[in-house]
Amino acid sequence: MTPPQPPPLPTAELHVHIEGTLEPELAFRLAARNRIALRHADLDALRRAYAFRDLQSFLDLYYELTAVLQRPEDFTDLAEAYLARAAAQGVRHAEVFVDPQAHTSRGVPLEVVFEGLGAAFATAEQRYGLTSQLIVCFLRDRDPAEAEALVPRLRPYRDLVVGVGLDSAEVGHPPELFERAYALAADEGLHRVAHAGEEGPPSYVWSALDRLGVERVDHGIRSLEDPALVARLRAEQLPLTVCPLSNVALRCVPDLTAHPLRRMLAAELAVTVNSDDPAYFGGYLHDNTAAVTAALGLTPGERQRLAENSFRASFLPAADKERHLVAVAAAARATASGA
Repeated sequence: MTPPQPPPLPTAELHVHIEGTLEPELAFRLAARNRIALRHADLDALRRAYAFRDLQSFLDLYYELTAVLQRPEDFTDLAEAYLARAAAQGVRHAEVFVDPQAHTSRGVPLEVVFEGLGAAFATAEQRYGLTSQLIVCFLRDRDPAEAEALVPRLRPYRDLVVGVGLDSAEVGHPPELFERAYALAADEGLHRVAHAGEEGPPSYVWSALDRLGVERVDHGIRSLEDPALVARLRAEQLPLTVCPLSNVALRCVPDLTAHPLRRMLAAELAVTVNSDDPAYFGGYLHDNTAAVTAALGLTPGERQRLAENSFRASFLPAADKERHLVAVAAAARATASGA
């Protein structure tokens, strides 16, 4: 019999793609609203398509379903659904990825994307008890010139956008291709993160650090293959936003019992747990934490460390980080006393 899981600790979510929170039910509802025909006949057929072989097979479905996002209210509904689920799973701050190129390339204006998401984010703290900001990701399998052109267009949305990132198909698209886009983002005062070391090799993590100047590495699980890289990440306490259920779903690791998270904690790396694309990979943030806790036997102290790491790795002001760290410690004590 599986022992009961402890309740979620207050946590910051630092690696979640808003498009990846599109649940099948909402996809069908938005498709009907916008008169878009999906190639999947019903919900069951769509759910069966969620058995992915690798990152590319996931991306194929992911980009197909973004077609249902057409109007500001579609993006608002998408964000509202995520915020409600995240709050229920202990998330108190979210730095959420968005892929503008996935929308502008199919004729949806940038203004529509930000208007819709901004409407939901503006009242998230009042209604859900969590703060939220956007990280605009560049699609690494598209022309880097597109990313460079996108950066100045973010200026009107700086109250919403806290940074830039790099996502989509990793292998064959090394970070250094986007060096100029990241330099432009740095000049704009934007924070910088990048997906690296998920399917790509440790050299991609080095490149993200040295060529892009990233402040966090998204995924980074293959960093463990390079002892010198591990030593650097430990010395600099450079955060890694790890997504366990995603890694299993995309065949980056065979199962959760083989996941490197425990080894990353043992190496004293600044790791965090996140949900990535929860509608596609089987769970939101606490679902990931609970699953990896059960699979790896994480201790209460390790769970507390993961939650604390998440706030330290966030782009929140120092005073807000400290306030959340106090809340994590209080929740951990309450959980321990009730055990």
